[in-house]
Amino acid sequence: MAYIYMNQDQLLNNIVLGDLADDDNESFIQIIDADKDVNSSIADFPEEIPILPIRNTVLFPGVVLPITVGRQKSIQLVKKAYRGDRILGVVAQKNNTVEEPEIEDIYHIGTVAKIIKMIVLPDGNTTIIIQGKNRFKIRSFVTLQPYFTAKVKYVKEKFLSKHKKETKAVVQSLKDAASKILRLNPEIPQEAQVALDNIESHTFLTHFLSSNINAEVADKQKLLEIDNGMERATLLLEHMLNDIQMLELKQEIQNKVHSDIDQQQRDFYLRQQIKVLQDELGHDGPDQEVEALRARGELKSWPKEIRQHFNKELDKILRLNPASAEYPVAFGYVELFVDLPWGDYTTDNFDLNKARRILDRDHYGLDKIKDRIVEYLAVLKLKQDMKGPILCLYGPPGVGKTSLGRSIAESLNRKYVRMSLGGVHDEAEVRGHRKTYVGAMPGRIVQNIKKVKSSNPVFILDEIDKVRSDFRGDPSSALLEVLDPEQNSTFTDNYLEVPYDLSKVLFIATANSMDTIHPALLDRMEIIELSGYTLEEKVKIAQKHLLPKQKKEHGLKARDLRLSKRALVRIVEGYTRESGVRNLERQIGTVVRNIAKSIVMEEEYKSLVDLEQIEIILGPSRFDKELYQDNKLAGVVTGLAWTQAGGEILFIESSLSRGKGKLTLSGQLGDVMKESAVTALSYLKSNAEHLNIDYRVFDSYDLHIHVPAGAVPKDGPSAGITIATSLASVFTQRRVKDKIAMTGEITLRGKVLPVGGVKEKILAAKRAGLKEIILSSRNRKDIEEISPIYLKGVKIQFVDSVREVLDAALLKQKADDPVQFVYRDN
Repeated sequence: MAYIYMNQDQLLNNIVLGDLADDDNESFIQIIDADKDVNSSIADFPEEIPILPIRNTVLFPGVVLPITVGRQKSIQLVKKAYRGDRILGVVAQKNNTVEEPEIEDIYHIGTVAKIIKMIVLPDGNTTIIIQGKNRFKIRSFVTLQPYFTAKVKYVKEKFLSKHKKETKAVVQSLKDAASKILRLNPEIPQEAQVALDNIESHTFLTHFLSSNINAEVADKQKLLEIDNGMERATLLLEHMLNDIQMLELKQEIQNKVHSDIDQQQRDFYLRQQIKVLQDELGHDGPDQEVEALRARGELKSWPKEIRQHFNKELDKILRLNPASAEYPVAFGYVELFVDLPWGDYTTDNFDLNKARRILDRDHYGLDKIKDRIVEYLAVLKLKQDMKGPILCLYGPPGVGKTSLGRSIAESLNRKYVRMSLGGVHDEAEVRGHRKTYVGAMPGRIVQNIKKVKSSNPVFILDEIDKVRSDFRGDPSSALLEVLDPEQNSTFTDNYLEVPYDLSKVLFIATANSMDTIHPALLDRMEIIELSGYTLEEKVKIAQKHLLPKQKKEHGLKARDLRLSKRALVRIVEGYTRESGVRNLERQIGTVVRNIAKSIVMEEEYKSLVDLEQIEIILGPSRFDKELYQDNKLAGVVTGLAWTQAGGEILFIESSLSRGKGKLTLSGQLGDVMKESAVTALSYLKSNAEHLNIDYRVFDSYDLHIHVPAGAVPKDGPSAGITIATSLASVFTQRRVKDKIAMTGEITLRGKVLPVGGVKEKILAAKRAGLKEIILSSRNRKDIEEISPIYLKGVKIQFVDSVREVLDAALLKQKADDPVQFVYRDN
């Protein structure tokens, strides 16, 4: 039996440690325990043992090996085994990158081992020193958690008698090969020869050498799995002879280049080694590589000027020393020329019906955008050479702006590429660096064109409103050339130095805000606005897209889960507050995961999820919806507001108290909304006689206007007629008509001006149970664009003046508990 004297620190420093083994450090000597009998009796080992997977190495019988255990499962296994009989089964992983191996990730033949010592390191990891005892084959796994345990069958060693000539020849060949490796590799300590000479067992000799050869884990595992000792020794000898050839070649290379090395050429050493290796392997030299690039360039449909520039750069490379620092830079530059898709275009799909079907399949609604894409296809089909338009999809987050680009690319049968501009503040990101700089590279426009290998892709410029400028330049200004159809046919990247045609690229920008986009850049784009989805649209999207997608991602079948329409409405209104559907998809994913858990744990559950189950799964509603309140008191009027999450109803409350005509505004109102209140009050004062308002009330009573939900900021002019109606009601003490809402801006002359977000506001009024809505006559065009199904059950009344609003909204009867006006004597 061979042995080496080492203290504990030497042991840990000279051996690759199991889970942390480094593939590059294979030249180590395993420690052999002289006091233990390698050929232990199979009857000494239990039939059922815990299984410890290790990475980057294979344990052989008789070999002592330290393993640093980092996985919690493995630590638990080792500690339990150490407290018991210290026996465990060691198997190698097939893929060392797998952090949590499953049954199929490990080999089923390994080595039973005994823990000699266990050391707990300061970093929390545990190091064990184990000795292989006997090979085994896993028959069946007993448990998978918290760690693997398995029933195993132990494999006996089969080796010819050591007195036979064949055995003696193979063993001697193995020892000679090992000795030669020791001589050729100075990194192996001299003690290894002593250990080798003291090994008497032929079986252990093959195990010892198999553990230490420079081979992949799969090759070592193959050696472990061979039952026939002679066959294993023959394969081992083949690996060792390969090692000897590599070491001899390495020594030969070092001898060839040694004479060329002096003090000034030490940095040249590695390049000479590579050159000799290329000669040995028959690889092409620099001249052949340059000529290969020239041949590729001949196949490109370049203009004459670009071809001349390309050939000139190739000739310059031939004059350079391949070992110079400039050579790889120049070679990478000309390689970019042949990699770019000059004049390579995909064939557009002109089947307009198919294109529309693809757009409808991937996105619900968005009819204006779909019509615009189909119009572009129609014109392109007729004209054939139309330059790509620059579209800008503008809208709140989560409404499908970016994903729409992928659908457009599929409908056009073009390649798709996305470039995120969020946080970009360097002009070189767009236009590239000049190649005179160290580490220069082309801009992201050219890089992405090279990546997709097409000169007419659908190119998404995502988050164009978030481009920033600083001392490194202004990327927005660099984008002017990219997005101008009159200039981008000769786009010049700083690195490329020659014009590249981007005129056939379909650029689509996305933005959440128009305020931060450069005015000149904004002028070059066709703005298409995507408003937030309505409640009804969100429910449809959830039914057609989000729920099927989540069920597929979580492994559920169609019959496993259904969400009722009422449940989807509750999720939208009670658990999300957004324009898009990102949070809606997350909430649906929570519901799907809950059902998946019930299926896996074999719990009873209802496949049709309704309101009651939604509240159990998602908890109480996070958002409250404003509900209509009776207008029995004077000064309470229902208005309509637009938010990023869609339409909402809001209440304007006005009250009077004895005072001197002071005006108080509350509810966290913005400047525009405050001005609307002042304008409404001034209008009522100037028209008090026509509205049957006693003018003395303005000086005898203080007026307080409040908009509930004081923690929520509110602003905008659309509450003008609502505030005017509230003030008229409180000054005249007339009751406001039931279930009526209104929205519109007012002027000092009493004109009613149009407002935006009409579709969202009407749907909010309908959800709140309102029956009548007052709008400006100039909003009639917005109503015509809304589907009739959304207007069903709601009466729209168009007005031009505040008097028409008051006539329609105020009743003749007095409100409940009217104020009895008392005026001060002058």
